[in-house]
Amino acid sequence: MTRLFFILQQVDIEQKINDAPDDNYSIGVFIGSMLPFIILVVIAYLIYRFNKNRIKEE
Repeated sequence: MTRLFFILQQVDIEQKINDAPDDNYSIGVFIGSMLPFIILVVIAYLIYRFNKNRIKEE
């Protein structure tokens, strides 16, 4: 099941950039590819801060 999901998620970014009408598309592709990592870092930080404050209160 995960292999099928991985195959469906593969995107040829270079082909999309080459087919793009202008340079702004490549900026959008870059932001779109970095956004999941940024969201994961923010979630990890919030969990860390929550647990750190919880330990201090005990």
